[in-house]
Amino acid sequence: GVRRHNFMTMSEEVAFYYGANRRIKGLVAVFILLASIGWLGAHILGGSYYLAYIGGLHPVVAKATLAAAFGVYVIIGGYVAVVWTDSIQAVVLFAGFVLMAVFAIGAVGGLEPFAGLAGDGLGFLAGDSLLPSLSLSVAIAVGVLGTPGYRQRIYSAESTATVKKSFYLSGLLYLLFCLIPAIIGICAAEIGPGLDNHDHAFLFMATSVLPVGVGLVVLIAGLSATMSSASSDAIAAVSILFRDVYIMVTGHMPDRTKMVGYSRWGLLGITLSALVVTLSADNIISYIKDMISFVMSGLVVATIMGKYWRRATWQGGVAAILGGAVCPAAFKFAPALEAAGSFWGGPAIPSLASAALAGAAVSLATPANTVTDDEALEILAAERRAMEMREERTG
Repeated sequence: GVRRHNFMTMSEEVAFYYGANRRIKGLVAVFILLASIGWLGAHILGGSYYLAYIGGLHPVVAKATLAAAFGVYVIIGGYVAVVWTDSIQAVVLFAGFVLMAVFAIGAVGGLEPFAGLAGDGLGFLAGDSLLPSLSLSVAIAVGVLGTPGYRQRIYSAESTATVKKSFYLSGLLYLLFCLIPAIIGICAAEIGPGLDNHDHAFLFMATSVLPVGVGLVVLIAGLSATMSSASSDAIAAVSILFRDVYIMVTGHMPDRTKMVGYSRWGLLGITLSALVVTLSADNIISYIKDMISFVMSGLVVATIMGKYWRRATWQGGVAAILGGAVCPAAFKFAPALEAAGSFWGGPAIPSLASAALAGAAVSLATPANTVTDDEALEILAAERRAMEMREERTG
């Protein structure tokens, strides 16, 4: 439905739901930038496992090395290099995972012994495991709904039919592929019961069950794919920084003649920010759950609330975005709430609840939005025209 309005960014879409209000548009832009930095940090953390496991590097040294490597990678290769390497590495990794699953089942004695290892397949939905499992599922759903890159595909695709087809196909592929890491993980628990960090299971299996040549190719593809994906997030963050945040602060686009230099400095700052937020992280699943809850929960609630509830106000949208960050921050920095965080299995569910309550309460306490959809679209269109005119004058 959003395609008919020709939105260019997620901040424009969310602002439209609130009468094209500039305040919430700017806040959304800031949180989108934080989300891009957060995902970049996830790639740094994941890729550092390769260097730490294979090269025996200290985790901090491994993170810094990887961050520096993909920074140079982007500056030299640009986005075209990222697209091509992503495509090639995806094929190599998919084939490598399938081979690893086959060899892993063979290493534990075949299908019959493997079936005995799987145990209760629905155990993660029982007892004390239920809430943590639901919390992880909610965090993943929030990540999909709130990631700007996914929405950008909706805005820019050839047609609505193309968007739907691509989402259906990718969803089916994920559904089929999700079985393979589970198989590898079950076998890794049997073959390497003393493995200190379960995040190293993939690396352990690649070096334990695959032929040396195949394992080496898969590891190289995995590391380079991590760098490539990180580069994509870095480029997206730089674009958001200068397309949305810079304009919000200065009121105009950057000087075209200085844009390359600005982009490189922006890339440096974003990379350092992502590196800093990962320094204290030692578990990628916990990092992703915390990052998604802090940055995206409120953003998702504000978007849904603005789209489907006509009584929502821009003040309520702002309250939802900020309210979503309260629980993750409290769970992280208030020792008294540590037990609550453990009970819920992470901050994802409480974060959504606090965002919804804050958004609804503030919306009901503030004057209703009187700007019509047509008026909001015209405000956004006028802002675009003004920016284009400034670009022409400075260009």
